[in-house]
Amino acid sequence: MIRCYFVFFCLVFFSFNSLAQKLELDRVTKIELLENQHKHDTSASAAFIFKKAKTDFKYSEDKGFTSSTTFQVKLKIYKKEGLKWANFSIPYYIGYETLEDEYVSIKSGYTYNLENDKVIKTKVSAEGKFKENVNEYWEVKSVTFPNVKVGSIIELEYTLESQNISTLPDFQYQYNIPLDFAEYKSFIPEFYIYKSIRKGYVELSLDQKIETTSQSFEGKVGFTSQSKNLSYRQIISNYMASNVPALKEEDYVNNINNYYGKLEQELQVIRYPEQEPKQIATTWEAVAKSIYEDKDFNAAISNFEYYKNEILSIKNNSLSQEELAKSIFNFVKNRMNWNEKYGYYPRRKVEIAYSEKVGNIAEINLMLVSMLRMVGIDANPVLLSTRENGIAYFPNKTLFNYVIASAIINNTTLLMDATDKMSDINRLPIRTLNGQGRLIKKDGTTLEIDLMPKTNSKDIVNIMATIKETGEVYGKVREQYFDYNAYVFRDKYNGIATQSYIEKLEKEYQGVEISSYNVQNSIDLELPIIENYDFKVTNSVEIIGNKMYFSPFLFFEKTDNPFKQEAREYPIDFVFPNQDKFNVTLTLPNGYIVETLPQAKAIALPDNLGNFKYNISNNGNQIQLLYTHDINQAIIDADYYEVLKNFYKEIIIKQNEKIVLKKE
Repeated sequence: MIRCYFVFFCLVFFSFNSLAQKLELDRVTKIELLENQHKHDTSASAAFIFKKAKTDFKYSEDKGFTSSTTFQVKLKIYKKEGLKWANFSIPYYIGYETLEDEYVSIKSGYTYNLENDKVIKTKVSAEGKFKENVNEYWEVKSVTFPNVKVGSIIELEYTLESQNISTLPDFQYQYNIPLDFAEYKSFIPEFYIYKSIRKGYVELSLDQKIETTSQSFEGKVGFTSQSKNLSYRQIISNYMASNVPALKEEDYVNNINNYYGKLEQELQVIRYPEQEPKQIATTWEAVAKSIYEDKDFNAAISNFEYYKNEILSIKNNSLSQEELAKSIFNFVKNRMNWNEKYGYYPRRKVEIAYSEKVGNIAEINLMLVSMLRMVGIDANPVLLSTRENGIAYFPNKTLFNYVIASAIINNTTLLMDATDKMSDINRLPIRTLNGQGRLIKKDGTTLEIDLMPKTNSKDIVNIMATIKETGEVYGKVREQYFDYNAYVFRDKYNGIATQSYIEKLEKEYQGVEISSYNVQNSIDLELPIIENYDFKVTNSVEIIGNKMYFSPFLFFEKTDNPFKQEAREYPIDFVFPNQDKFNVTLTLPNGYIVETLPQAKAIALPDNLGNFKYNISNNGNQIQLLYTHDINQAIIDADYYEVLKNFYKEIIIKQNEKIVLKKE
């Protein structure tokens, strides 16, 4: 059996190697250009024919070893939707304090088309390559390919150079389009031992060997330069994958980039000759402490003088600690305006930000921590990575991009972000709801903090309506949004003209005319948002002969299951636990009685993840529906996907069941 497995492994590996040798840049054929659909996924708008990368280490006397990674990409466009792949963006880090910025150089870029039965090759021009600053930590090198159309093939080669060898560049080998072949090779000096972290759900094959190598470098002897030679052994690793399927994105996903197949590598040990091995791999505690001990970070928390008088005037009002925290939080939130810059370091002195009433994430929230500490509240900063930034899988400074404030009062942790006017205590902006954060105490110790909401945010809809003999329905809606539902409403719609919002509703609910619209509590964050409006709907009731058919949900009925895949490998992210509740009272038209009512139903998900209850009754000329639908956990593991999919299937079926009326 062992022998059979060994033979099979060898066959797979040698077939990979054989394929890799054939897949090179500048080898585009007519057959490839004529191919009009992907062989394994006919729905694909584009596909990677291959993606390859190779990491080498270069040595210089002044810098030591640095890494250089060269990427090669060959991609085919099958459909109009795939034309977006004609633009490539390559991010690189520029936020080091003691190292040089990373550098990206575009080696080559070409578009291939078939014209008059000839392969035509068009080069990316200088105007097609440009650099863009994202923030103080990141820049992006962008490449725009010329003359790209359905059927085109594009090729790109670029190199990323970095002095930071504590991590190596990520190698992503899965996307939302298929990838036929992926290969990553690394040639790492034996002095450095890296931990490989494979993200996603696609396996990579791995072959490794050790060989002796050498490289020349310029060294100084006295005052003159002289060529020197360095000999050492290197570890050669070869990762490969083939026929990698597209990872399809559907509703309720945090950041799909968290789940693509990707290889990350972290330096764990340095072992120089005749020296004890040195452990390099750090911990989240060590990363957080190093950030906390930074002079600018610490100064932003410890400087009280510039705001002292204003905060003392708040403190003098005989408030409890919780009331005092709330007052200071609101003071900072109302005074300061976020400049939409992220980061956990202040980019200037916080007293300047305070004076100008504008600051980045760190300047505003570290200012809040400082003020809370000044009045004797146990307040600390909490580092985190935003939803857009992704999930951090191993400790690294660059994987944090945000900081909020926390306060411990009566053994309860309160979380605050004063950069968002619509946020409240323990109601953080949705961009921050990304698993766990790292709280740093005054003594430098750290604590993991759960950022995810735990209580259900409610959306309660009350409908009172009358059905006319013509099938038209007239009525009133009162909808209440609580907690995060209220936050989302305020964030989206505060400041939008009433008429524009009514037009938005009428477009969403086809056949509905809305009048007498008003909204309450748009500004008061302590209270729910309340919408009231009258409506007329002309297409909710179907008349056939002497009978009427309609859903009691009227224009609120859902018709599509958000979960459509056969299987799902990544978690279901609802952002926050939630409850939808309907209380519907319908008055029947004159001369009609109920012939059929849907049956009551209740379904519960396992492990108390959720449930729905549907109860309907008829009393004289009125029908009353009571319906609740709860999701009790913000993030649900993919193991529950099938049962969750069936749960929503039952909800859709139930919401679309018809009440049948008949003429007396």
